[in-house]
Amino acid sequence: MATTNPLQFVQQVRSEIAKVVWPNRREVLLTSAMVFTMAILTAIFFFLVDWMIRLGLQGILGLFG
Repeated sequence: MATTNPLQFVQQVRSEIAKVVWPNRREVLLTSAMVFTMAILTAIFFFLVDWMIRLGLQGILGLFG
């Protein structure tokens, strides 16, 4: 196992952080809007699936009840 001294570690961390590309404000807002949109669409989809299953089960139980 290779060991590095704390000074080398800090230098390596700084060089890696310098490589990070941080998103700008527009990118953050756009991706946040996409996440909220997909969450809403997913909620609507599962609501509709749940509603159809409930109607189907009520119909089946209504025939036998």
